[in-house]
Amino acid sequence: MSVFLAESAGLLTINGTLIVELIAFIVMVLILAWAYPRIARAAEARQRQIAEQLEAAERSREDAEARLKEAEGQLSNARAQASEVISGANRSADQVRAEARQRAEEDARRIAESARQDIEAERQRAIESVRGQVADLVVAATEKVIETSMDDQQHRKLIDEAIERVGSNGAGGGQRHG
Repeated sequence: MSVFLAESAGLLTINGTLIVELIAFIVMVLILAWAYPRIARAAEARQRQIAEQLEAAERSREDAEARLKEAEGQLSNARAQASEVISGANRSADQVRAEARQRAEEDARRIAESARQDIEAERQRAIESVRGQVADLVVAATEKVIETSMDDQQHRKLIDEAIERVGSNGAGGGQRHG
C-alpha cells in the first residue's frame, strides 16, 4: 500500500506539466467560448441554406412535374388534332373520289347518248339516201317499162308506193320478198 500511496502522492503534486495542461485547457475553453457561437451561427446558416435549397429543389420538381403534365396534355391534344386532320383529309379524299366518279359516269352517259344520237341521225340519213336512190331507180325502171312519160301525180304516187315497200322491207328485219 505504501507504493500505491507514493504513486498517488505523485499524481496529486503540482508539477510543470500540470500547469501547462491547465493553461492549455483554459485557453481551449476561452477559444471555444469565443468561437462556438460563431460556429453555431455558421452551422445554423448553412442548415437554413440547405433547407432553402431543398425547398427550392422540391418546388422545381413540382414545377417540372406540372410542366410535364402540361406537355403531355398538349401532346395528347396535338395527336387528337392530327387524327382529326387525317380523318378530315380522308373524308375529303373520299368525297373528291366520289365526285370524280360521278362526273366520269355522267360524261360516259353523255358520250354514249351523243353517240347513240349520232348513230340514229346517221341511220336516218342513210335511210333517206337509200329511199332517194330507190325512188330514182324505180322511176327510171318504170319509165323504161312503160316507155311513156308520166304526169307528176302518177309519178308521185308510184314513188310513195315504192318507198312504202322499201320501208316495210327495212322494218321487217331486212327480209327480201321474191
